[in-house]
Amino acid sequence: MRAEGVLAQFNRAGVLEAADVHVAQRLCALAGEANPDVGLAVALAVRAVRNGSVCVDLDSVGVDLASIGVGLDSIGVDSGSVGVDLQAAGAPAGLTWPEPAAWRAAIRDSPLSGTPPVLRLEHDRLLYLDRYWREEDQVCRDLLERTAIRPLADGPAGAALEAGLLRVFHRTGSEEQREAARIALTQATTVLTGGPGTGKTTTVAGLLALIAEQAEIGGHRPPRIALAAPTGKASARLQQAVGEELGLLSAADRDRLPELHAVTIHRLLGFRPGSATRFRHHRGNRLPHDVVVVDETSMVSLTMMARLVEAIRPDARLILVGDPDQLTSVDAGAVLADLVDGLGEREDNRIARLRTSHRFGSAIGALASAIRAGDAEQVLALLRGGDPGIAFIEDPEPTAALRRILLPHALRLRSAALEGGGRAALDVLERHRLLCAHREGPFGVRHWNRQVERWIGDETAENLWADWYVGRPVLVTANDYGIGLYNGDTGVTVAEAGQLRVVIDSGLGPVSYATSRLSDVATMHAMTIHKSQGSQAAEITVLLPGADSRLLSRELFYTAVTRAKDTVRVVGTEDSVRAALDRRVLRASGLRGRLAGS
Repeated sequence: MRAEGVLAQFNRAGVLEAADVHVAQRLCALAGEANPDVGLAVALAVRAVRNGSVCVDLDSVGVDLASIGVGLDSIGVDSGSVGVDLQAAGAPAGLTWPEPAAWRAAIRDSPLSGTPPVLRLEHDRLLYLDRYWREEDQVCRDLLERTAIRPLADGPAGAALEAGLLRVFHRTGSEEQREAARIALTQATTVLTGGPGTGKTTTVAGLLALIAEQAEIGGHRPPRIALAAPTGKASARLQQAVGEELGLLSAADRDRLPELHAVTIHRLLGFRPGSATRFRHHRGNRLPHDVVVVDETSMVSLTMMARLVEAIRPDARLILVGDPDQLTSVDAGAVLADLVDGLGEREDNRIARLRTSHRFGSAIGALASAIRAGDAEQVLALLRGGDPGIAFIEDPEPTAALRRILLPHALRLRSAALEGGGRAALDVLERHRLLCAHREGPFGVRHWNRQVERWIGDETAENLWADWYVGRPVLVTANDYGIGLYNGDTGVTVAEAGQLRVVIDSGLGPVSYATSRLSDVATMHAMTIHKSQGSQAAEITVLLPGADSRLLSRELFYTAVTRAKDTVRVVGTEDSVRAALDRRVLRASGLRGRLAGS
């Protein structure tokens, strides 16, 4: 409220928030910087990080919706222009961007760009806060140094490679997995990409078996292997999935491998009290592992990737697994997409790509492909095509339609929790998910959780306003290492011997907890699409918000649809579908260009 000049104008226009203004004012005061245009640059750099970018692109900041938060794309601004007068474009009166050349000169000459720097201007275009510039530069240097390492040399191990590939990947349709493993065996760092059901975990399991065989042939000890993922739930799923795939290998291949335990990346690196971004393992104290596999890499932020790659021994293998078309990290960076694009342009590193989905039917697979391509006409044709695996409920007021879908499922869940016990209730829970883009509002998780509870109360004449009730589905929202619960774990409240207990699917089987032991949980008749990443259900209902929702994006829609194994149901309007396909999650970053050498 005390801001003046250009910062106050951009704040009142909704481009900047109070946090952006406060940081900019404080840094300028500490550095003795009086130029208001430099203060605006600082505020925009802070805002960029807050919105998921690691820098701000000065060439497009005046017109980039993701950068400025003003809907210029809907008011006809030329996307190629710089230094746009927003007043002329219909924005709040008096709001004008600085003249580009003078703005850059002011930033370069500012004490904030001195020593030590607070701002970094890369290629006279990308403006960073110093921390994120250093992290991006470090990730690039560490990864490029690893491209020169070729783990598989000529000799007995190399000669046995093809036979091993044919033995491990012998099933019909495993040609893509075999080729991906061949790529990974010949380089120190591999990015393994593919959509849901393309066999990423199958590839990882077979690859680990082959790495162990290569070590044995070469007369080396068995490899020390680490499995990690960004969240506790994702790590539990990784361990379960890899364990299932290893169980399909021959006894000889299984015996070569040590017992594998998946952990979070935080736990792998080692917590350091009082710090969320520094760990016990780092460049001066490397991880002991010979192979590090990271799943769900699309959820890994730039900061976490920097801490990870600096902690891995130069001679160790790093295998990064994920789907670059899914939603990115909630923190700054779109690292997986940058790695795929940047490393993919180099001749000394190959991306291992899996393209054929084996999870769901051809219709859902075609829908996912059309969404990924942004083909609105094909998406709408598939939604309206009448395939039994796809439904489209075109209703701006979907309450009645959702009641017919959600209430029967909730009542089945309640019956299983009353009569069938924990395993039966968990099986019912996994049959259906309602996914929402928002947490709040008429399209949000909170609203629909309460709505389902009201419907259950109407049907059963029971009061469900208490925190705990039989059949309440729950989502764990914070890690609790003491009792083995992780953010993203799901479960059901059941009746056991006259007591309410919560049965959680731990990935290794159902585990029962007293309700008093669980504090960080939320009701899960509905869940956000972000929270659903990495999970799946037989049937998925996707509730799209209005076309004006800023959360709608192609990545959000794709992530939601690809959670379904058998059936996907989209509830929304044609306008909301088109809006989702038209919007991309575009995060400003220089990592792709650094890796590609451009």
